[in-house]
Amino acid sequence: MDPRLLEILVCPLCKGPLEHLKDKQELVCKADRLAFPIRDGIPVMLEDDARAMSAEEVDALRKA
Repeated sequence: MDPRLLEILVCPLCKGPLEHLKDKQELVCKADRLAFPIRDGIPVMLEDDARAMSAEEVDALRKA
């Protein structure tokens, strides 16, 4: 994932920052508790394709 692209991408819902999870190939919005997939190196920034994250997953990211 291009670091320059990560700098300009924001959550399509709240316009907040996203965190890149390299191991899961996802971009995560902690505020909305959504994980957007990265497929073939391309972020899919559609709410319908996002995975809902549990509160425990988001808490673990905040502690990391």
